[in-house]
Amino acid sequence: MGNKKVTINDIKQAKKDNRKLVMVTAYDYPFGLMADEAGVDIVLVGDSLGMVVMGLDGTVEVTMEHMIHHIKAVVRGCKSPLIVGDMPFMSYNTSIREAIVNAGRLMKEGGCDVVKLEGGVDFAPTIEAIVKAGIPVQGHIGLTPQTASALGGFKMQGKDAKAAKRIVDDAKALEDAGVFSMILEAVPAPLGKIIAETVSVPVIGIGAGNNVDGQVLVTHDMIGLFDKFVPKFVKQYTKIRPTIINAMKEYKDDVTNQTFPAKEHSFSMSEETVTELKNMIGYSKS
Repeated sequence: MGNKKVTINDIKQAKKDNRKLVMVTAYDYPFGLMADEAGVDIVLVGDSLGMVVMGLDGTVEVTMEHMIHHIKAVVRGCKSPLIVGDMPFMSYNTSIREAIVNAGRLMKEGGCDVVKLEGGVDFAPTIEAIVKAGIPVQGHIGLTPQTASALGGFKMQGKDAKAAKRIVDDAKALEDAGVFSMILEAVPAPLGKIIAETVSVPVIGIGAGNNVDGQVLVTHDMIGLFDKFVPKFVKQYTKIRPTIINAMKEYKDDVTNQTFPAKEHSFSMSEETVTELKNMIGYSKS
């Protein structure tokens, strides 16, 4: 999309033009800058930061304050892509009014362009209310990490026809509620194709096959920076973690062996100034 700011209309148009959408995550300023320079369409400040940045076991503990803090950092570095702020667990689950207020906070305080929240049929009324309040919403169905325990853990959804139909119903409900796009996570590829062809809004897959309208991956998984576990649907384009660890080990060795800092890393002072200083402070060591 070049240097032009990507809008939700651009995202919708991409489906009509049969142009695949590219979406990645970012949680801080440096990654926001890199995503911007790479020319992706959408950057998600996901609550996955709970696991890959904060070291939590899941996303449930992530708060509104955490999300706002990280969204602000990404916004500073990311100028062209559409920036999606993830609504954390229990920020939209208790009441529609609270959902609207919290969605507004992510945009007003964080500075993101749109918000994302999990859930299908059950959360369609909440999504519709947020959209009516003037806040664009991206949906998220299939495997929904915030409620993964209720789905039986982090595993593929929609395996049999009945379960698959429920996800199709969720997609239709999100479309009717007014989402501009939706994430479809961890479903069989044929189901991904059916859903993308059933709804008019872009369906962005993560583990949903190649016949959807775009793809999203967690950047830390894609570049091999987070290796606690690697989901089946992740392609690792590089493995940067060992490179960083090796650099730190080399640095440790250099410091221990006193080969760093070398002369080129140090600031100099004339011998005359050194002598003058030593005389001034009574320094007698050689």
